Amino acid sequence: MKRRVLVAEDNLFLSEIMQKELEGLNYYVAVARNGLEAVKMATSEIPDLIIMDLMMPELDGFEAASQIRQNPKTQAIPLLAVTALLAPDIRKRCLASGFDDYIVKPFTSAELEAAIKKILKRQTV
Repeated sequence: MKRRVLVAEDNLFLSEIMQKELEGLNYYVAVARNGLEAVKMATSEIPDLIIMDLMMPELDGFEAASQIRQNPKTQAIPLLAVTALLAPDIRKRCLASGFDDYIVKPFTSAELEAAIKKILKRQTV
């Protein structure tokens, strides 16, 4: 059975690239265009993984991750942050908001795949 991934990314070009890449890796992909939509879709779809941009309209990735972690239905879904932010405390902020890990934009297909496998492997251990 295909694993389900929710991509929360407001950049249409990047979300399409990630969707094609993930479908090529045999994942079923749903796309949310902002943080509020991501929270709603996480609850309705219960994906196996959520890949979320940090800087989005409606609700940023930090707040969306926090809301996902507070909901008993979605709190165990692994969260991967994708960001162009290079602030020194970014890792700490991501982990404090509930993300399991993060990768920095721009990233390669191999980096995305490795990050996904690392998170999903942790989930099954």
